[in-house]
Amino acid sequence: MDSKVANKKKISKSALQEKKGIPSPKSLSSNVAKTIRAQRKKRLSVDDLVSGILAGNITALSRAITLIESTNPAHSKQANAIITKCLPHSNSATRIGITGVPGVGKSTFIEAFGLHLTSLDKKVAVLAVDPSSSLSQGSILGDKTRMNDLVKNDHAFIRPSPSGNSLGGVARKTRETIILCEAAGFDTIIIETVGVGQSETAVHSMVDFFLLLKLAGAGDELQGIKRGIIEMADAIVINKADGDNIKAAKMAKVEFNRALHLYPSKASQWSPKVSLCSALKHEGIADVWHMIEDYLKTTSANQYFETNRHNQNKFWLLQTIEERLKSNFYNAPEIKLALPIQMKRVEAGEITPFAAAEYLLSL
Repeated sequence: MDSKVANKKKISKSALQEKKGIPSPKSLSSNVAKTIRAQRKKRLSVDDLVSGILAGNITALSRAITLIESTNPAHSKQANAIITKCLPHSNSATRIGITGVPGVGKSTFIEAFGLHLTSLDKKVAVLAVDPSSSLSQGSILGDKTRMNDLVKNDHAFIRPSPSGNSLGGVARKTRETIILCEAAGFDTIIIETVGVGQSETAVHSMVDFFLLLKLAGAGDELQGIKRGIIEMADAIVINKADGDNIKAAKMAKVEFNRALHLYPSKASQWSPKVSLCSALKHEGIADVWHMIEDYLKTTSANQYFETNRHNQNKFWLLQTIEERLKSNFYNAPEIKLALPIQMKRVEAGEITPFAAAEYLLSL
């Protein structure tokens, strides 16, 4: 009996010794740790980041975008300096907005579309806006996990960003990020929206081509018409047109074509097209790109392309002014003190909301 117990102890001791025999070399692990700490501490200057961006360095680009997205006022000056220096090297890419209801297959489509473009020697940047929780303010930022093949492509860059509290879920600094990506040499910028209703307007105001993804056989045809998003779309692509869904997709194409004739002609003189595709099977993706190329030729020839870009710049000038005025108002010390008092008075019925607003604006 004693010998059996002794044998068990030997076996147990032997197992423990084997586990202790697999440690990493101390010199290697400590050197790696020191390197990581040094990299974290190292703060690149504005010139370092700009030169890195212009050289196509993805690390420098990512760091600069992080500065732009930061809500820390200390980062704002750096971010503005980077944007100013990158601006002369931008404005050369094709900007494509892609939207659609959740579940329509936006990420799958963008991956298939992006892989097709990189096969044509295009450099593609995907700015995917992930919805932020209204309660925790957190975001999943899962687009990199949904685009496994594209994220590993050397000619592609995927940047998921939290939507925050900005209108319709469009990241507040997406437009500035576009400038940096163009300066880094990306010739095709794809902006994916969260597709929750309001984001389409904001995306439409920062892209050259607006693509609306739809599903067939899900009641999506009438819903799209009711929401009026079709009026903004330069193309409607019916995704998941494969297998048993092909017949329904073809019928949906007819319905959307009829709906498009109800809308007035666009200033771009472009007639929106309806196309079918299966992003999962990579079918119809090349047709979508040909459609975009035709649009670019048409709008470049009639000067609409440049006119639209100028109008977008003016629109974002006014939007930025409004945003800054709003921020300055709510951050003013006297407003921070007076606002809670006026809100209590409104709740108590002592004053109307309009009179309270008038008072606060007069401070």
